[in-house]
Amino acid sequence: MPELPEVETVKRGLNQVTLHQTLMGGDVLLDRTIAHPSSIAGFLDGLKGTAIVQWHRRGKYLLAELEGRPQAAGTSPWYSLDSPPPLASSPLLGVHLRMTGQLFWVMPDTPLHKHTRVRLFFEGDRELRFVDQRTFGQMWWVPPGVPPETVITGLQALGPEPFSEEFSLAYLRDRLKQRQRPIKNALLDQTIVAGLGNIYADEALFMTGIRPQTMCHRLTRKQIERLHSNIVKVLEISIEAKGTTFDSFRSVEGINGNYGGMAWVYARDGEPCRTCGTMIERLRMAGRSAHFCPKCQV
Repeated sequence: MPELPEVETVKRGLNQVTLHQTLMGGDVLLDRTIAHPSSIAGFLDGLKGTAIVQWHRRGKYLLAELEGRPQAAGTSPWYSLDSPPPLASSPLLGVHLRMTGQLFWVMPDTPLHKHTRVRLFFEGDRELRFVDQRTFGQMWWVPPGVPPETVITGLQALGPEPFSEEFSLAYLRDRLKQRQRPIKNALLDQTIVAGLGNIYADEALFMTGIRPQTMCHRLTRKQIERLHSNIVKVLEISIEAKGTTFDSFRSVEGINGNYGGMAWVYARDGEPCRTCGTMIERLRMAGRSAHFCPKCQV
């Protein structure tokens, strides 16, 4: 599943190519991809004639702010690395890539991928295509003046963004100190920190020297301090590398992410640790894989 760095990479790519071009219409090839409104015609009618002002990211969600009325005073707590909050009174196009979703900016004569689910037609003879092999991805049209979290309900439970002031050391320490659960499971909890997923949780734990099965309440203040710093650090490094491609992720231009080649532990089970040479191990935790070095992580 694309995680924060991959979604941020897609967001930045979309902001480079899709802005201020009128949406002329679209074609929905798989009806269940559209989560709102219930009418496919309503979804396409809501988008037609609008233009994207800015793409934003919230956790693993993409939100395109469409041309609409200016915002009144006060905004919702949206965060991103390099863009302002979306306008609460503007219509929005929401996208969740889920496990295998991809967005591609292409010419209309580009051969249609067999897993194409939605096509959006722009002026200037370009298309934005949503390709999704596993079909878990979703798209929403949010009418103007409607709080997006009332339509895209997954936004309601999201914790703070890792790059926001709300994700402070004091906040993380408070959320972990009493929890009777493994730290790896806690880091995957989107109510604690938004956007962090399996890849970068493994990487941050390795960088901190903590085994994934360590219970949260047993972590020292120093360990939590280092973990907080390394969560931000590994996400920044991966964004710079344009994310990770192990399977289906591609940028808007169809380019692979480069972080996988420099990963410390993720998907490297059976390979030597880059630090000590010990073989990386993998275990299953709450239905997910966890990768770690048995020597460097204690």
